[in-house]
Amino acid sequence: MSRTVIRGGLVITASDEMHADVLIEDGRVVALAASGTPTAESWTAERTIDAAGKYVIPGGVDAHTHMELPFGGTFASDTFETGTRAAAWGGTTTIVDFAVQSVGHSLREGLDAWNAKADGQCAIDYAFHMIVSDVNQDTLKEMDLLVQEGVTSFKQFMAYPGVFYSDDGQILRAMQRSAENGGLIMMHAENGIAIDVLVEQALARGETDPRFHGEVRKALLEAEATHRAIKLAQVAGAPLYVVHVSAQEAVAELARARDEGLNVFGETCPQYLFLSTDNLAEPDFEGSKYVCSTPLRPREHQAALWRGLRTNDLQVVSTDHCPFCFVGQKELGRGDFSKIPNGLPGVENRMDLLHQAVVDGHLSRRRWIEIACATPARMFGLYPKKGTIAPGADADIVIYDPHAEQVMSVETHHMNVDYSAYEGKRVTGRVETVLSRGEPVITEREFTGRAGHGVYTPRSTCQYLL
Repeated sequence: MSRTVIRGGLVITASDEMHADVLIEDGRVVALAASGTPTAESWTAERTIDAAGKYVIPGGVDAHTHMELPFGGTFASDTFETGTRAAAWGGTTTIVDFAVQSVGHSLREGLDAWNAKADGQCAIDYAFHMIVSDVNQDTLKEMDLLVQEGVTSFKQFMAYPGVFYSDDGQILRAMQRSAENGGLIMMHAENGIAIDVLVEQALARGETDPRFHGEVRKALLEAEATHRAIKLAQVAGAPLYVVHVSAQEAVAELARARDEGLNVFGETCPQYLFLSTDNLAEPDFEGSKYVCSTPLRPREHQAALWRGLRTNDLQVVSTDHCPFCFVGQKELGRGDFSKIPNGLPGVENRMDLLHQAVVDGHLSRRRWIEIACATPARMFGLYPKKGTIAPGADADIVIYDPHAEQVMSVETHHMNVDYSAYEGKRVTGRVETVLSRGEPVITEREFTGRAGHGVYTPRSTCQYLL
């Protein structure tokens, strides 16, 4: 039996803050006791970690990543090995990635392909959602089987006609099935049919620069699709989780649905909280670095996102980590913004950026942990194994220095991409040590983990329903 004691830190969970020591045995938390008490002082262990002056927080749960995703004729530049290593550096100890069903193929084929990519490669634990691109009777039956096996969430797209797109009838059928089997539908809510018309018209006018990506993917078309997804879910009697919410009009749709008592949930991402259309407009094609969908919005949308996080109309901050290098990948869209691969790097930055939001007064410390650790674990059936520090939980724990200062940069990050979306941004707070199931993967700012330590983690159904 291996034992570790973390001593003297401020333990922060979604519900509590306390100066406590944490006892870990064989990869799990077995006890917490107030620091300096006889109980805590009596604990002995092979490894003792001094957390005095530091926060002791649950490892982050990033419920939206795309490692090795094929998109636009290329692949996301982070592999499961490089991406999960970067996640660990950033204090994230579990990712939920997306396996992809291709049109004409089964869900099982897609899931098997993604399991093969990840197996033996991950530095931290991982699970999968399933992208449903081809709704038919066989697919609907497979959804039932996957839920029983621990793949309990299914993503559909109102965007990307000809690639991932589902029409309203297909969406309704999948929602009806999830209402029966306990699965959760995740929705990319943008009106892709209308957006394609606006793309065609913009290019015909010679509007080819990256900034036009944001202009054609209008906030009203995100709001319209969000509204439509909510109504379809209401007809089906199914819960709904809207991914990467970026527009204040879409937040308003979610808030209205929740005020009506519907099981409707929303996620946003750091890029929408900290970046804007100003970045998309950067000259010399630099704006292509910031092309993602939903797109970055004008800065005035950020206040609604922060408010939604405080009022719980938005429950989760994930990254939608889908990195493409500027050289050779983003450059595919020179002369045609519609050919720029959509996606930003961010899996390493999320916990630090959200701590900066605590420093800036946007969030409380406990709300930081709630939106980055506990709620994504609950939303996707991983709690209390993940997302908290409590007896019985996996010892996925981060020792976090709230006073250290750092400057985000491509020169120092560990993601496999040739730029940082937050280049030069100064933040207060930094990950110091990370345990994954009790094993140190980051030790005082050195990587001590290994590919293959991370294991596949089946999930139960959503634990966050109203």
